[in-house]
Amino acid sequence: MKMNHVGIMVGDMSKAVEFYTQALGLRVVMNNTKVIEERESAIGRMCIAVFGKGFAGFNIAHLVTTDGIGVELFEMKQRQDRHHVDFARLGIFHFCLQTDDFEGVMAKVESLGGKVRMDVMRYHPEDDTKPAKMVYLEDPFGNLFELYSHSYEETYASDYE
Repeated sequence: MKMNHVGIMVGDMSKAVEFYTQALGLRVVMNNTKVIEERESAIGRMCIAVFGKGFAGFNIAHLVTTDGIGVELFEMKQRQDRHHVDFARLGIFHFCLQTDDFEGVMAKVESLGGKVRMDVMRYHPEDDTKPAKMVYLEDPFGNLFELYSHSYEETYASDYE
């Protein structure tokens, strides 16, 4: 299988689109669109199945990474407070993007309301033949994401040089 997209809950669609396009370089495919509860369209029926009756509607925007992976941003009308990481909770923990420009991305993330959660570190500091780096950050709504310097296979393969 190939990865197609990931959906992310955000608290302010305008701020989220600005963050994900300016800080992370994603491109807008379909900008902020209102979705209401209705049964006439396939999308309406799907949303009722996913969110339940009375979900009150939401805004959605569709973005895409440079390698074609979709990122759906959801701003629910009935939203909760900023996400706080509960490491005991099961479910998706973070997503990861790959870049050669850690410092530039980290500066943009902070300037647009996100947070750098740690110093950049080498994934295999004991092995100079494996230069892969990583860092954890969060968007302005508390959603965790990671940056990698190398592909997933390069980072973890036992024969990577």
